[in-house]
Amino acid sequence: MKSSDYIATFLRDQGIDTVFGYMGGMITHLADSLDKCQGIQFIQTYHEQTASMAAEGYAIGSDGIGCAISTSGPGATNMITGIADAYFDSVPVLYITGQVNSYEYKYDKPIRQQGFQETNVIDIVKSITKYAVLVDDAQNLRYELEKAIHIAKEGRKGPVLLDITMDVQRADITPDSMRRFVVPHITQDLQVSHMKDIKYLIEKSKSPMVLLGGGCQSRETSELLNEYFSANQVPVVTSLMGRGVIDETYKYYVGMVGSYGNRCANITISQADVLLVLGSRLDTRQTGAKIETFLKGGHIIHVDIDDNELKCHRIKNQLHINMLVLDFLRKLKSDNVQFNPSIEWLNYVRRIKNHYNQNEEITRFVQNKAPYHFIQSLNQILEEGDIVTTDVGQNQMWAAQTVKLKRRMKFVTSGGLAPMGYSMPVAIGLNFTDVRHRTYCLCGDGGFHISLQALGIIAQYHLPIKVIIMNNVSLGMITQFQHLYFKDNMVGTTKEGGYIVPSFKEMVKAYGIQYARMTKADLNDSLRFRKIIEGADVIEYLIEGLTTVSPKLEYNQPIENPIPFLPDDEKANIQFKA
Repeated sequence: MKSSDYIATFLRDQGIDTVFGYMGGMITHLADSLDKCQGIQFIQTYHEQTASMAAEGYAIGSDGIGCAISTSGPGATNMITGIADAYFDSVPVLYITGQVNSYEYKYDKPIRQQGFQETNVIDIVKSITKYAVLVDDAQNLRYELEKAIHIAKEGRKGPVLLDITMDVQRADITPDSMRRFVVPHITQDLQVSHMKDIKYLIEKSKSPMVLLGGGCQSRETSELLNEYFSANQVPVVTSLMGRGVIDETYKYYVGMVGSYGNRCANITISQADVLLVLGSRLDTRQTGAKIETFLKGGHIIHVDIDDNELKCHRIKNQLHINMLVLDFLRKLKSDNVQFNPSIEWLNYVRRIKNHYNQNEEITRFVQNKAPYHFIQSLNQILEEGDIVTTDVGQNQMWAAQTVKLKRRMKFVTSGGLAPMGYSMPVAIGLNFTDVRHRTYCLCGDGGFHISLQALGIIAQYHLPIKVIIMNNVSLGMITQFQHLYFKDNMVGTTKEGGYIVPSFKEMVKAYGIQYARMTKADLNDSLRFRKIIEGADVIEYLIEGLTTVSPKLEYNQPIENPIPFLPDDEKANIQFKA
């Protein structure tokens, strides 16, 4: 059997039915085999970065593992941004790069390159993968494939990379006689050493709060959480990566916390006496840089699958539970651990949510309301099961702060690496899973321009993706920094500073798909708004003037005190009095 045929069938047998990539000389054998293999398809993505991020979307949407391939040299290096993104956001993806023939590879020779387009991709990606290895012996192929898949999905998930030489790809092999990877037998200890303390803290707490992070995103975990919170009336907040974990119509869902979190969520979390953190790193984007003030008078129960994240954390008032969130939830359920928040706390949470939710924030503090009004209008047409993806920048935070997620909706964004040009590729990957869902793909003008070639795939496969360009003719997140800290010197971010936005209408036209332009006047008529959205594939929403994200936490401020600042007498009134 030809090695590349074996790889194709192996991937299919792992439940992968779509592989993303860009054709090139050193990956031709594998692409040819994928094309001939029943039950799996190869999608040409027009750029390797699009392939690497589409594979992330596929993994997220399928709750499984994604796969992307590229040729050697520039093909492999073009995938690096997506690989790093998968690593920081814990997305399991198998990346396969082609490599020159083993007899052309330089190995330890003191030369820069021996084969054409030869690049030592393994050393380049070691810091952003869970496992990366050069496969230059066909007899090791089965072992390395099995090992890579296991590592990608085991523990804290993440990307792996196999760099496979051309001679290995075309070799004739007998898979049944090849060495296999034996999964290490690890006795999983599901006992929680601090369970008595945890049970005591939770059940005695009068003002508890739960923070849900990206480690809660699996379907099984999400289902159990929704069941648990329906039985335990406890207030819940999410991190950016935790959006969509629970049905956010839940009465005590308060909002998103963090540097750009909802004011009501940041205020209430600061007043909790016990914070249960599930599957979140609790980094400074959530706690604020002034970590000594975060929940200073309360207790934190921190549950995470990655023990290193727990050990290296700088906040000290924590009980650390190194455990899969799903297993911890099962333990809470089996031990019948119940939250008992006081009526005063629940009333306080409702009051803060009513007065400091995002709609109130927009009305009270935002001068240029145009971008927020668009998201508010979008909320009126979002339905259960829809997907919202965002790029990076102001569009990401406008959406994260304002989108209302109903049951079975997904909110997909990049949290760790945060690369521009993410939204369209990840939306594409999501829509190559078993069930295609209507997807609203939010981009800024900058991110859209970076990932423009991804439109070709949307058009080619008639994907149910609505690409929305929130065009403020600038790199808006940076202009906000420049306005605050650089005396409005808008270098590289506005037309005056050298940043030019092309005609998106003409670009969209080149791909043969439908374009529509929208202004804030179109938001006043809900029927017209819906008609424009439904009638086009790409909608450009024009935003005039300087745009901002509100609230926003400034450096060295406690999490509950973002800008614009509240008056002093109002700050005193938002303290919880038990």
